[in-house]
Amino acid sequence: MRAFRLAYDGRPFYGFQRQPTVPTVEGVLFDGFRELGVFGSDERKPPGYAAAGRTDRGVSAVAQTVGVESPEWLTPRALNGVLPGTVRAWAHADTGGFHATHDAVAREYTYHLHAPKVDVERARAALRRLSGGHDFHNLTPDERNTVRTLSTELERDGDFLVVTLRAGGFSRQLVRRAVTLVGSVATGDASLPKIDRVLSTEELSGAEGIAPAPAAPLVLTGVSYPDLDFHIDEEAAASARDVFEETRIAAATRARVAGDIGTRLR
Repeated sequence: MRAFRLAYDGRPFYGFQRQPTVPTVEGVLFDGFRELGVFGSDERKPPGYAAAGRTDRGVSAVAQTVGVESPEWLTPRALNGVLPGTVRAWAHADTGGFHATHDAVAREYTYHLHAPKVDVERARAALRRLSGGHDFHNLTPDERNTVRTLSTELERDGDFLVVTLRAGGFSRQLVRRAVTLVGSVATGDASLPKIDRVLSTEELSGAEGIAPAPAAPLVLTGVSYPDLDFHIDEEAAASARDVFEETRIAAATRARVAGDIGTRLR
């Protein structure tokens, strides 16, 4: 049994979980496993396969983790040979009985919120109120298992607020809706007591409801397995860094062109 760490740019994909008619991260991963002979075309999924989580459409990752029964020669660099550049394996761990979903003790998501003109201290106060154990039923479409214990961090990085949330697991859209709530408090569009209402037993809907923030700025940045020792494949990691550096340069170029156009329209 082997676990792999995956990094991917989620923007070209309709989420992580495989779907029959649209591109997904799991779909290209399964195609790669089939090409390498890990499982056959008549099998639904690779033997022993499980993933740490199912990121939404557009969400990226640096620490997505999958487990699969695979031969010893299947290294991250070998897997990268059959994956698109937007998905890169970069580390692995050998293990006995392992389930990538159930054995994870903590998950971490980081959201890069463009917020040049906000009150950072109000944002921090909002996050403090969301920290700890709460029923987050007003921040997820899930109807069950909505109680979570969150730890939070916030940093200012130029025009961005970098919001990090950690928990054993996350209900659907919890991180993105929490970011919307924190952002609205930081701009003054919502008051701090609004968070107490969100965390109360009252059901909020309509104009009172909290919509999810856009998916593209969200990254799965950590999944913890206390009994696994991951080994970084330096060649595979270097390949991943090159891919994402090219993505960064392309995005910076597009941003510069957009800024130039906007300036010239004045």
